[in-house]
Amino acid sequence: MAELGRLLVSIGLLLVVIGALILLLSRFNLFSFAGRLPGDIFIKGENFSFYFPIVTCIVISILLTLLFNLFKK
Repeated sequence: MAELGRLLVSIGLLLVVIGALILLLSRFNLFSFAGRLPGDIFIKGENFSFYFPIVTCIVISILLTLLFNLFKK
């Protein structure tokens, strides 16, 4: 049970570090392309708006797959 606790704390600390990096890097507009790629679905109606970043999700998925495969070997 102690191993699970250590794993959860490690994951939590990793998420905090990633969140802090994103906040710091957002000041430099390095992520300005994310969520605004051609192919992302944006529908604006009279009383609603719908946004689904499908292409952004695909690009992030490909990047994470490549990253995980690098660390796997």
